[in-house]
Amino acid sequence: MSQEVYYGTGRRKESVARVRIKPGTGKYVINGREFDVHFKRATLRMIINQPFDVTETSGKFDVHATIRGGGNSGQAGALRHGISRALVDFDINLRPPLKKAGLLTRDPRTVERKKYGQKGARARFQFSKR
Repeated sequence: MSQEVYYGTGRRKESVARVRIKPGTGKYVINGREFDVHFKRATLRMIINQPFDVTETSGKFDVHATIRGGGNSGQAGALRHGISRALVDFDINLRPPLKKAGLLTRDPRTVERKKYGQKGARARFQFSKR
């Protein structure tokens, strides 16, 4: 007997997304809010839907996610990562297309730290010779 709910944890920048997917109609609930309310930008919604587009499973799963930390972009990336992992939990045969699209790899890029005595990570105070 197969399980009804599939889990995946996604991370990106400072964001962590705990994702549950189950067979359904394609409804999203993120932190208790609707998909369009939480992610207003169309590009972020497109990023989140990538795993379903790659595996041709659009509209076949309901997504329930809890996302903590980070901003809009980081949360969208974390959700995409979590959905990808949950799809692999659902069916191991979906792994090759997701892997090929690079959706199973955790994006390691984070903000570079600010350096002491300077304005930012790379930005410097203006140098004056005299």
